[in-house]
Amino acid sequence: MTQHLSNASAQTRLVELSTGVIEVDVHEALMPLDELCGFAARRNPKRGFLFVSKVLGKHIPVRPSLMLAVHEQLAGQVPVDLPGPIVVVGMAETATCLGQGVFEAFKRMSGRDDVVFIHSTRYNLDRAKVLEFKEEHCHAADHIMYLPEMPLDAQMFKQARSIVLVDDEASTGKTFVNLTQAFKQAIPSIERAVTAVITDWRGPERTNATHQAMPVPCIGVAMLKGEYRFQPSPNLAAMEMPKATGNGANKDRLLPRNHGRLGTSGLFELPPSVKVFAESGLRRFGGAPVLVLGTGEFSFPPFRLALHMEEMGMDVSFQTTTRSPIIPMPGTAILSAMEFGDNYDDGIANYVYNVTPGMYAGVVIAHETPTRSIDRVLTAELEAFCVEI
Repeated sequence: MTQHLSNASAQTRLVELSTGVIEVDVHEALMPLDELCGFAARRNPKRGFLFVSKVLGKHIPVRPSLMLAVHEQLAGQVPVDLPGPIVVVGMAETATCLGQGVFEAFKRMSGRDDVVFIHSTRYNLDRAKVLEFKEEHCHAADHIMYLPEMPLDAQMFKQARSIVLVDDEASTGKTFVNLTQAFKQAIPSIERAVTAVITDWRGPERTNATHQAMPVPCIGVAMLKGEYRFQPSPNLAAMEMPKATGNGANKDRLLPRNHGRLGTSGLFELPPSVKVFAESGLRRFGGAPVLVLGTGEFSFPPFRLALHMEEMGMDVSFQTTTRSPIIPMPGTAILSAMEFGDNYDDGIANYVYNVTPGMYAGVVIAHETPTRSIDRVLTAELEAFCVEI
């Protein structure tokens, strides 16, 4: 069922961060601001703040069923009569799960079979690249998109007439413009675009500017629409940003399976062995709180594991690790941080936020890389179990 944004009575919020002051105005929303989003400071001189989603499953633990509801609410706003074929794109690393969730919900709701999902990636593979684009304010700027591996998916991709761009938030719209321009250059048949985000902070002027800069007609759908202002602190420009860019090496040996980087037009199914693992978790933990932790871009299959465990009656929360450097601070959405080595052999720091040892009766790290790639610092601190999907 499609829900429509309601007037939020111009709700205003001002938050003081160590990197500056952010002020937001909420114009219309499906859920209250405090249920959708918080704010935090990040170690990035280009942009010293972060909109921290409370329903995304990235930086804050979230009930899988709530994430599923958000996927369905966003998908319900995407026009079902878009010219096909349609490509749904999840933005790495934050929106890989959100994008695939919106894709699956849209496919179920619309009944269409001319829809393919793909997510951008930071990782080099020995595959045909279709396009690359940049996200100006991001800590890791390069996005890569590969041609889908299955012939039918590749055909739909190359003949696409509509794209649905999914991200957790929109603030300037430049990423959407860059991606749509790159898509239009690679696939001239593109004629329509939809942006789908949880929180859209562009405001009317930025939104209009984004749509004017698009090479094709575009509409935007969101759970919340508003606008923001950020006044950086004097020391932000001198802040040193941690290394967050990978080494560019080929990752084929670490990523032998396709979980969205190489496209899919089907609905995901948990492998039987992973369902058996979930059943063992039910026997071990019963109703005690459990965290399922995805790794970086690898988010949708771990989310589906968490959802399966919740549907079995377990008390489950979900989130993922990230390469995004955020500053923990009382009164913000990020209260704690754990730092450890990444599991993709990039030699960079990864983080998990708002999780401390002992918070959960059990922690399950669901990963796509070999088990030996998971930093023992992380598994030891959280006393975690690992499951490869």
